[in-house]
Amino acid sequence: MAVEPRVVAELGRPETPDETAARKAESSRVYRGSQTTRNLIAALLVTVAVVAVVIFAVPRGTPPPRAAIDVTAVAASVESALDRTVIVPDAPAEWSVNGAAVEGNASRAWTIVYAPEGETGFLRIAQGFDADAAWPARVLNGAAVHETVTIDGIEWDSYQISDPERAGNVSAALSTPAGTDVVLIYGSASDATLRTAASAVADDVRALREESNE
Repeated sequence: MAVEPRVVAELGRPETPDETAARKAESSRVYRGSQTTRNLIAALLVTVAVVAVVIFAVPRGTPPPRAAIDVTAVAASVESALDRTVIVPDAPAEWSVNGAAVEGNASRAWTIVYAPEGETGFLRIAQGFDADAAWPARVLNGAAVHETVTIDGIEWDSYQISDPERAGNVSAALSTPAGTDVVLIYGSASDATLRTAASAVADDVRALREESNE
């Protein structure tokens, strides 16, 4: 007995073969679309889970503090290696030391970098080895001497820094001969801080001058 074609309510008659094929194709499309959406949601959930594991599983904490630089110890090592006297500033204990090393190639200088307490900038105290009188100006990109000041019995050339950005963010500087060397104090610090630094090396400057006269 032949089966009568099913009457579709919306049509009020049986489907034609083309309508049946179209209906099945649309059902397949809707099913595939729902599967794709479910797959995307599942992939997103997996990604969120992985990120959560990375965030919460990786050990956290602040890095250990950097070891303090012992300027006296580094200076002793430099003296031994170069067989010459280097300055050891009697700087305030509150000043942080960010570096202490011999810098440069053709013109070498023993340089200590400080972060003075209460200052937002930096301060360098450099001893230019066998430096000529023009060495400070070269370091300061051509800055000219503005005046001479006396600090703790030592005369210093004070430099006028008209363009701090061009001079490597240096806003003030002092220099003085120390035997065969030149001591240069410079940075983005206040005049009071520069004077404190000059006082901190006054004894070393005198010692280097006396040494060169022996």
